[in-house]
Amino acid sequence: MLYYLFEWIHEYMDIPGTGVFQYISFRAAAAAITSLVITIIIGKGIINFLRKKQVGESIRDLGLDGQMQKAGTPTMGGLIIIAAILIPVLLFAKLDNIYIILMIFTTLWLGALGFIDDYIKVFKKDKKGLSGKFKIIGQFILGAIVGAVMFFHPDIVIQEKINKSQYIETENIFTLESHKTTSSPYSSQTVKSTKTTIPFFKNNELNYSNALKFLGNGFSKWGFLIFIPIVIFIITAVSNGANLTDGIDGLATGTSAIIGATLGILAYVSGNTVFANYLNIMYIPLTGELVIFISAFVGACIGFLWYNTYPAQIFMGDTGSLTIGGIIAVFAIVIRKELLIPILCGVFFAQTLSVMIQVGWFKYTKHKYGEGRRVFLMSPLHHHFQKKNYHESKIVMRFLIVGIMLAIITIVTLKTR
Repeated sequence: MLYYLFEWIHEYMDIPGTGVFQYISFRAAAAAITSLVITIIIGKGIINFLRKKQVGESIRDLGLDGQMQKAGTPTMGGLIIIAAILIPVLLFAKLDNIYIILMIFTTLWLGALGFIDDYIKVFKKDKKGLSGKFKIIGQFILGAIVGAVMFFHPDIVIQEKINKSQYIETENIFTLESHKTTSSPYSSQTVKSTKTTIPFFKNNELNYSNALKFLGNGFSKWGFLIFIPIVIFIITAVSNGANLTDGIDGLATGTSAIIGATLGILAYVSGNTVFANYLNIMYIPLTGELVIFISAFVGACIGFLWYNTYPAQIFMGDTGSLTIGGIIAVFAIVIRKELLIPILCGVFFAQTLSVMIQVGWFKYTKHKYGEGRRVFLMSPLHHHFQKKNYHESKIVMRFLIVGIMLAIITIVTLKTR
């Protein structure tokens, strides 16, 4: 909203300094700072309100050190994160940008899904919360909507490389114009495509639609049959991975902040022809605006750590964990970097994998030997280390260090291509 106000002031009143809102870098910084301030300021009030309403976490005794002391800690803190993301985005982003619309929709959808789950746990006193079946259905619907919009919406395109092209700079994103002559290799023609970036490989992009080549000419128009199920799978996997990671103070929030910062870098270079050309990656028009959204996301996560670090004064609950996981998944998909998720979201991946291994091995050994056996002392993985008597602050810090290493590797993959 402020973007449109200052754009009008700059155009019609020509007041010095108002043109700064045209720059993505300025608006991204403003969004991050605003998000941080909102989180810290409203956080205390929401914590006190939730305590007064006795909206506390019900703790199941798993035999972990210090676990039962957390009983009664306010939950549903994801509301703070959601507010701290959406308010700066509404203030500083271009609200007619299809990618911004998709991210806002994702935030609201999964925020509502997580809120229903937390509401059932807290107010209905049902520790199981929302049935897993209904969570999956909610994630399935979101994935279907995101996949369909990306496939069919006319503004979601990429620009293919050619030998010569012309461009001019606008708002830190380079747009093409025929009467300028430069060395940019990108065509002024935009195309609909289901291509995505393959890590580590140079001049090699994966087109999901190619799996349907056996259909003959015009096979690409049926690409949504492949693309949408892939989007659904990624959103469901990453969202649930973040949910599993939210088990000890500050782990999911800190990990998500690192992932978000990395995605911001990827979005910026993908929306800029100069950087996209230098790094030899896909140029995606309009994605530069996503830097504002992800800056607010990172600010919200870091701000939430003010109250969520050990000992936590509030938990995000499923309201937060499902939302941040879904945001990460959709963001990676829209900038065509979803194949980097196993690396960048390696902490989420390890947590999910530990649960799958534990459950699978337990069932297998119970069937074969009549007694279930375990690979880990407890899953998800962070509980395994708690069982080994590591303090949760040490576990969180070491996981964050691993997350930073994975983020660096993710960025390096761009240059190794």
